[in-house]
Amino acid sequence: MIYFLPSKRFSFGRADKYYNSTLQNNTFSGLFVGQNLVTLTEVDSTNNFLKQALANSTPLTDGTVIMAESQFAGRGQQQNKWHSEPGKNLTFSILLKPTFLPVNQQFNLNLAISVGIINALTKVLGTGVKIKWPNDVYFNDKKLGGVLIENIIQGQSIKNSIVGIGLNVNQTEFAGWVPNPISVKQILQKDYELKLLLSDICACIEAAYLILKAGNIARLKAFFMQNLYWLDELRPFKTGEHVFNGIIKDVTQTGQLAVSIDGELRLYSFKEIEFLNKS
Repeated sequence: MIYFLPSKRFSFGRADKYYNSTLQNNTFSGLFVGQNLVTLTEVDSTNNFLKQALANSTPLTDGTVIMAESQFAGRGQQQNKWHSEPGKNLTFSILLKPTFLPVNQQFNLNLAISVGIINALTKVLGTGVKIKWPNDVYFNDKKLGGVLIENIIQGQSIKNSIVGIGLNVNQTEFAGWVPNPISVKQILQKDYELKLLLSDICACIEAAYLILKAGNIARLKAFFMQNLYWLDELRPFKTGEHVFNGIIKDVTQTGQLAVSIDGELRLYSFKEIEFLNKS
């Protein structure tokens, strides 16, 4: 059953900034992810929208999805910009409440989200979909999308997680500064229905999240590693001004990348190492 609340407006912060939205309930077939779907005509960032809603004590259920038709200030990891042509891509955020997950295990949430996305996209695109550490979605050597997870901590647990996801779907032209972009349309040579892909991704993320909640981390980690970009391949990297060849061997339980360099295993955190792609 779907409910429409026409012309509902949300206002956070500046009094002159409003977000046109449609609220839909029970839209997807899963247990909770996507059962509450808010579609925004335009917003700076769906992650920011959720953070403001939580700060204002807006009642939002576990699995609420905020989808934007146009996102004019999307962000990637470490404040990188995310470029998206309005109405052609998926830019959305999922609210999760993983209170069962200790703070020191928060990277396991990244595992679950990555596994869910890879599962969904593989069904659509076949082989070639990979997770590029720490949280980019790749098809062969091209960037298909990205993930930004922001956790709200309470004590030693995670009270709320805001999972922002951006995927190139029907866009075929990109700004010159966008690195190695590719879209679902460019791969399939046809348009793909946004809401259908969103539904599939939410279902697969929910399935992986329930595996995480059941404590089966080993299953998630194994799938994650099987689909890790450049795993066990001798590839070029850069740290600072130093360029070298290394082999990705693992990702630690805290999310560090383990790279073998001349037989020595070294660990790198976010932004400490750069992949030198050919294209």
